Amino acid sequence: MAGVLSGRTILVAGASSGMGRATALAAAREGGSLLLLGRDRARLDAVAAAIHAMTPDRQVAVIAADAADAAALDAALAPHADAIDIAVNSVGTNIVRRAFGELTPDSWAGMVDANLNAAFNLTRAVVPGMRRRKQGLIIHISSVAARRADRSGAAYQAAKAGVLALSHAVMEEERENGLRLTVILPGMTDTPLLDKRPAPVPAEARRAALQPEDVAAACLFVMALPPRAHVAEIVLQPSRS
Repeated sequence: MAGVLSGRTILVAGASSGMGRATALAAAREGGSLLLLGRDRARLDAVAAAIHAMTPDRQVAVIAADAADAAALDAALAPHADAIDIAVNSVGTNIVRRAFGELTPDSWAGMVDANLNAAFNLTRAVVPGMRRRKQGLIIHISSVAARRADRSGAAYQAAKAGVLALSHAVMEEERENGLRLTVILPGMTDTPLLDKRPAPVPAEARRAALQPEDVAAACLFVMALPPRAHVAEIVLQPSRS
């Protein structure tokens, strides 16, 4: 059955779990062809199998690469560079020892690599092909921590704020080339990232959190808009927070 994304190729980076997995499944349901990018091929294969079980005729390709490694990412995406209509960046992580006093130069660099450099590398990889076709949409999933100070950690907040700035800056430079960039800033979401908090999340708070499917729905809303419409950013919060 045709959907609003029929005929479009969607790259989902960080597709093996959480928001990326939910977004890939939602895009497949709406007719999109999927490129699933991540570091863990086995988990990506499981997502591809779930898509094929749900929509047997859907085109799905698995791309095992680390988005924080620019050279490896460029090589992995080169065969697909001119086919990507939409790129969703759901790459990111956090660490348990996140307080400023616990950060080291190595842990800081690792957080910036995973949360900001990966976003830059992905954007850099897909923009030329989109520019050649005079159209394209990039969605970066950042965090509400980019807008509001909290206890998620200085490195995480700085990197996620960088993703927000990156999205807006590239939009200003590339709008004349037909590109659109949107950044989504979710609040607490029930993903594996919650398990990396210094203290366990209370069950009641976890039940009140957003679900990955909520973020996927926001991504679909943006994907379904006509090229004339641009959403700069979406702040998505649990309704009871």
